[in-house]
Amino acid sequence: MTIDFSALQTAPRLLIEVQLKPLQGTRFQPTGFPDLGAAVYDGPNGNRMLLVESAQSMANRMETVCWDGPNDDWVEALKGLPLVKIIDKQGNPLTNTVLEAHRLNSPYLLENKDDKSVFDMLKKELADMDEGAVDIRKLASVVLKYDTNALLHGLFLAKGELAGGRLRLPRVVSSFIEAEDVKVAQSGGVKNDHVNPSGETAKGFGNVPYSRSDYTAPKITAFFNVDLAQIRGFGLGNAVEQLLIVFALYKIRAVLEFGLRLRTACDLEVQQLNVTRPAGWRLPERSELEAALPGLIAAVEAEGRFAEPSVTKVTWEKGKPKKTKGETDSTDSGE
Repeated sequence: MTIDFSALQTAPRLLIEVQLKPLQGTRFQPTGFPDLGAAVYDGPNGNRMLLVESAQSMANRMETVCWDGPNDDWVEALKGLPLVKIIDKQGNPLTNTVLEAHRLNSPYLLENKDDKSVFDMLKKELADMDEGAVDIRKLASVVLKYDTNALLHGLFLAKGELAGGRLRLPRVVSSFIEAEDVKVAQSGGVKNDHVNPSGETAKGFGNVPYSRSDYTAPKITAFFNVDLAQIRGFGLGNAVEQLLIVFALYKIRAVLEFGLRLRTACDLEVQQLNVTRPAGWRLPERSELEAALPGLIAAVEAEGRFAEPSVTKVTWEKGKPKKTKGETDSTDSGE
């Protein structure tokens, strides 16, 4: 089935709301923040609200479902999209701009003293923005060329040598999960030490009682927002616009099908999906999006918009980088 883009050509946003429920039982564990814990707050009508998953973490999840870890490549439908891979001296994969929290702004690219190829490339291609206003269309074209994924999730090249650290792209696709009218489900347990129950707990010995707070809620909603106006504002042409829209929709479908086990005690499933804007538009199934993506990628590649080869490799010689993806509830490159 052909994807209908006509209703999206003038719409400023594509908005989707998805009703969720725990896969088993009634309790779920929300995301937690340092020095804060669960983000419970009062809604505008006075009922208790809870942030189940933040925009930062949902961005990570929408990227993770696009990556085939064992094969160190895009999932099948996305193969051919540009990205940057960081490898060690032996050519083994370390990380890449799909998995890096800050994408092209990764320190393994911009603070790499042994292989400055990507930094030098960015500095050269964006040199005319050292003074004056930032040309968003030019920046978007360069990001499309080397790290297409970053166009959807945002980028902040916070490096003084690159236009004074002013190169920023906000998120095109964003998401978060909220629960409404929440109640605390208090529980706890004991870590047992069968050898020395009265041992020094600071060193990991002894019996250690603990408490935990899960939650229940009659309504859990995942919200997705695709900024169609921003995609058009990049000025990259019809082929790129269609690719970015379908890429964003694939991420949403893939997260809803494969990425809702947010934590051990937070495993959710879809109850109902509703496209709220534009009203009446049907969200294509994942199979339809997978069928459309290879042709859309090939069309943009034929226009010469991607780097050649599409995978740019950078060598990091100072040891394996620490894992940066996962639960990231702090200011993200797309903010």
